Amino acid sequence: MNTFTCIAFGIIVFIVVVKILNVVTKGRCTSKAKLNGKTVLITGASGGIGKETAIDMAARGARVILGCRNLKFAEDTKQEIISKTGNTNIVIYQIDFESLTSVRKFSKLIHENESRLDVLINNAGAMGLGNKITEDGLHIMMQVNHFGPFLLTNLLLDLLKKSAPSRIVTVSSLGHIFSSLDPDNLNKPGLDELNYFNSKLCNILMSNELARKLEGTNVTSNCLHPGIVHTEIMQHLPWYKRLSLSFSYWFFFKNAKEGAETTIHCAVCEKVDGISGKYFQDCKDYWTLPIASNKELSEKVWNKSMELVKLQKNEIHY
Repeated sequence: MNTFTCIAFGIIVFIVVVKILNVVTKGRCTSKAKLNGKTVLITGASGGIGKETAIDMAARGARVILGCRNLKFAEDTKQEIISKTGNTNIVIYQIDFESLTSVRKFSKLIHENESRLDVLINNAGAMGLGNKITEDGLHIMMQVNHFGPFLLTNLLLDLLKKSAPSRIVTVSSLGHIFSSLDPDNLNKPGLDELNYFNSKLCNILMSNELARKLEGTNVTSNCLHPGIVHTEIMQHLPWYKRLSLSFSYWFFFKNAKEGAETTIHCAVCEKVDGISGKYFQDCKDYWTLPIASNKELSEKVWNKSMELVKLQKNEIHY
């Protein structure tokens, strides 16, 4: 066997071994829980992990609210969910996290039209958005990934408490370990990747602080890393980054259905009943950096976020 053949054979063996290990170590939600009579709200539900989560929630009998920016994509997703599950109790409300006005309008519609909310899944997110400042004066990456979900969650707390026991599930990322967060300047411009990592750390800090504030209310708050998943989240990246990442994802990482498993686990599994303030990966309680569980930092980021999104005290329902 010549050198080239040996190298090629070695690469093939490596890829096969990695894919086998990837398959056997992926977490799976094994819960058979039914959600008849329950309402689940999922942001960013028109594609990727959000869509797969919505399909699963609908198959369990839930009323599923799709919170989406693009109504055409949302309608296509709704029809796909109905076709796959037979559940017609699927509704769409438009929300655009680039606008806090849109977030407030969305919350108002939910309160006017929905009598309960059993599970809130903060799934929407993006990367590669650059350093644009939104109409709200906030860094676009931080607003879409953190400030928007932060405001929405707070505005829906009263409905979640009314429907308790209920759950808040926030999709973060293992990428938070690469963050360099300045809590005094959450709008700090910088590299796309760093801003993304910072926003994902804020997701965990928000989730943990919320768990503390909601202690005793029977509303839980947990967050998770879905894995490295090939989804539409890459759509704003330059083409060369999308190409290289797509190649890597195809060989080594999860598809959207596999990426949704930990979200589903946190939303429905009986093993998570009463569990709050945890970070999950592959359907298991997982480690985070000490900074992610730092109470002082959580409080500081929480208070600064309240200030920046102009959340009023009479809107808070801890």
